[in-house]
Amino acid sequence: MSTHSVIVLRWVARVWSLLSVITVLAFAIGESVGSSGPRPTPQEWVGLALFPIGVVVSLVVAWYREAWGGALALGCLIGFYLWNFFRSGHLPRGPYFILFAAPGLIFLIVGSLSRRSAD
Repeated sequence: MSTHSVIVLRWVARVWSLLSVITVLAFAIGESVGSSGPRPTPQEWVGLALFPIGVVVSLVVAWYREAWGGALALGCLIGFYLWNFFRSGHLPRGPYFILFAAPGLIFLIVGSLSRRSAD
């Protein structure tokens, strides 16, 4: 793959991750300001630690360490899906969790391609 393609992929991942992080933060801020419902249980905090917290932190890390941050984001997403399955007996519905964490896969690919071209 050409250097130009890797640069384009890198910026696609960065812009997408920025949009994901901003959207998740908007939900978090909106929920904290206007929430009158119950606080998360300790079991729910496990899920929140994986998604959105783990994924968001991983996407920020991926700006500096692409492969490591991308792998961590995907690991958090997989962990969230497993946690949800064992907790409720089914996987989350809809593509939204995957779409928010998808830049992690792109970062992982870019990190791998960058490492290969450096060798």
